[in-house]
Amino acid sequence: MAEENRPAFAAERRERILELVRANGTMSLRDIAVKVRASEVTVRRDVRALEAEGLVDRRRGGAALPGRIGHEQSYAGKSEQCAAEKAAIAASAARLVRPGDAVTIGPGSTAEALARELASHTDLTVVTNSLRVADALLNAAGVEVVMTGGTLHGPIRALVGAAAEQFLDGLRVNRAFLTGNGVSADRGLSTPNPAVASVDRALAGCAEEVIVLADHTKIGADTMVPTVAPEMIAHLVTDNRADPEVLMTLEETGALVHVAVVMDARGQ
Repeated sequence: MAEENRPAFAAERRERILELVRANGTMSLRDIAVKVRASEVTVRRDVRALEAEGLVDRRRGGAALPGRIGHEQSYAGKSEQCAAEKAAIAASAARLVRPGDAVTIGPGSTAEALARELASHTDLTVVTNSLRVADALLNAAGVEVVMTGGTLHGPIRALVGAAAEQFLDGLRVNRAFLTGNGVSADRGLSTPNPAVASVDRALAGCAEEVIVLADHTKIGADTMVPTVAPEMIAHLVTDNRADPEVLMTLEETGALVHVAVVMDARGQ
């Protein structure tokens, strides 16, 4: 009887996995395993079966919707995914900011988390094209916020286009904090949208060093448009669920990798 029940249980579990991937765009095997209450080994087998049916694409340590390389997930979806990891990454990245700094901060939910961490800083100038970043710093008395011009790109609540790029041309800041949808040793930081990528390059181009913020679901992933070449990434801030082998390849390109420990991983 137990043997007869296994196929039905597996089918229900795979349907749930498919629902999760469709809702989030991409997910790590670990996060899927927690959601469906199964081992990562079982989930990996399920993902292979779903890939064989053309329903998902396997990625290093996770699964994505087919054709995910060109897909831009909604801001709400990205904000809800890996919230604890993003908070830990933001806290770690904030320690790289010094009094008197001028920094650029790009769009994204992890960048917004960083802005919230920086709200208590003093003698800091933040240049950003992100409405969410600016809003997070709205009441920060010690932070001067400078917005670029540009055209609003709704999915990420950010300003893009020629006006934003022209505003950044000629500026010089200490550090640029950027996020994206993937970061790898082969292509560096990447994003699905060409307009977003173009402004990201401008944000990076006016900085003395570039700091990439990427949770474990982005590590080893590639998306359509490269923004920052691997050798231009001075620091990579990620979480302790990132694939250590991929982190080693990124270190070999010259990036200093900072691994933030998520609170629940400490048993707290």
